[in-house]
Amino acid sequence: MAYSSGMAGVLIGLALLAFWLFSLFDVITTPEEEVQQSPKAVWLIIVAAVPIVGGVFWMMRGRPKAVVAARPVAGEAGVMPKGPDDDPDFLKELERRLRGESEA
Repeated sequence: MAYSSGMAGVLIGLALLAFWLFSLFDVITTPEEEVQQSPKAVWLIIVAAVPIVGGVFWMMRGRPKAVVAARPVAGEAGVMPKGPDDDPDFLKELERRLRGESEA
C-alpha cells in the first residue's frame, strides 16, 4: 500500500497550499486600516516569502479582530422586535380569520 501513503502526502501538500493561498488572499483583501501589528505590505511579504509560518503568524497577529454585535436589550432604543406569534393583535386577527368572521 505504498500508493496510499503517497496519497496522504499529496493531500497534506494540497491542504498546506490551500492554507497558504487563503492567507495570501486574506492579506490582500483586508483593508489597510484594519491590519494589526505591521503595515499590510509587510504582512504580504511575510506570507508570500514564508508560506506556512507566515500564514500562521498572519492568522494570529495581523488579522483584524472580529467585531461581535451585541444583541439589543429590552428597553434599549425601543421595544425589541417580536415574531408574529408573540403579537397579541396578530393572534386575535388570526383567530378571527379562522372563525370566518368578517371585519366589523
